[in-house]
Amino acid sequence: MKLMNICKTLWSAKTVNFGLSLAITGVFTISAVAQQQDGFTLEKVADGIAVPWGMVWLPGGDMLVTNRIGEIYRVSDGVVGMPLNSLPKIHANGQGGLLDIHLHPNYDENGWIYFSYSSPEGGSGSHTAVMRAKLDGNSLTGQEVIYKGEGNTDRRQHYGSRIAFDDEGYLYFSIGDRGAHFDVVQDLSQDGGKIYRLHDDGRIPEDNPFVDTAGAKPAVYSYGHRNPQGMAKNPATGTIWAHEHGPQGGDEVNVIQPGKNYGWPIIGYGVNYGGAPLAVATHRDDVEQPVFYWDPSIAPSGMTFVTSDKYPDWQGDLLVGSLKFAHLVLLQVDGDTASSPQTLFEGVGRVRNVGEGPDGFIYIATEGNGILRVVPN
Repeated sequence: MKLMNICKTLWSAKTVNFGLSLAITGVFTISAVAQQQDGFTLEKVADGIAVPWGMVWLPGGDMLVTNRIGEIYRVSDGVVGMPLNSLPKIHANGQGGLLDIHLHPNYDENGWIYFSYSSPEGGSGSHTAVMRAKLDGNSLTGQEVIYKGEGNTDRRQHYGSRIAFDDEGYLYFSIGDRGAHFDVVQDLSQDGGKIYRLHDDGRIPEDNPFVDTAGAKPAVYSYGHRNPQGMAKNPATGTIWAHEHGPQGGDEVNVIQPGKNYGWPIIGYGVNYGGAPLAVATHRDDVEQPVFYWDPSIAPSGMTFVTSDKYPDWQGDLLVGSLKFAHLVLLQVDGDTASSPQTLFEGVGRVRNVGEGPDGFIYIATEGNGILRVVPN
């Protein structure tokens, strides 16, 4: 779809300086290009959540939205309620805090809500943890930590973390390399730089690929990941897809397969910050290739497959948010391949997440611009 620049109507917003502090605490005007993507209008459905990392819909249409600083909000008909009570201890620092949120596939029957966060339990610093709990009024009850990364660190980056379920009810989640690179990512005995698979109650599946590998973390499903901040099930194939941040260049989209090594930092398509070489090559026979990569980096965050008939030209394809360039990218999907990137909604703001709601509309969660609904004209 072509972008249109003809509309001059802008949403009212405060005049602020554009910068990092803006992205965390301020509000800025969405560009006319984003507002008038050919054939679509953006409607703001919620505001005031500084860094809306994760979002999910409850039966009845209310949303639960995580704020990275350590809060979960319930959004009802555009009204952002008070933060939920009784959250666990959260070490909100740098890229850490309260991260993704997901409902159990059988939520109507069991009421389980899953969320990931940087947990300070276990020593100085923190590491990524996944908890499940139930919503009782405005409180989270019955809290159970079903996984906690070991080896806390004071590093402030690369916590991951996204959550997804497959068609068989297995829970997948990602933990970033925490800035440790090779020491952690290629070591199956250490948490970080991995994607994990569990039963919904935290038990280890007997057919996990490294269950019988001496010293390996039995929850690990794949490894060699840098900082995966997007994960979703492809509804057409049932496979789990994930994307991850590269360094300076080399952001990747991968189809996750059991036991596979996705290469970081052995192979990659980016260079270190400042331009120095980093990975030793772009290919190696025993390491998986991405199905798509960006160079230069777009800083991807959040992803969703489009299933709604409200967007017939997008059905079956993949939407990915860009923090760096403040837009969405639409990738054409054919089986386990992705190609033909198309830029959408330029200037919408730093996209932290994108999802398809039960009403069939696409929602974009941005830092500073609120949560927006994409409405076909």
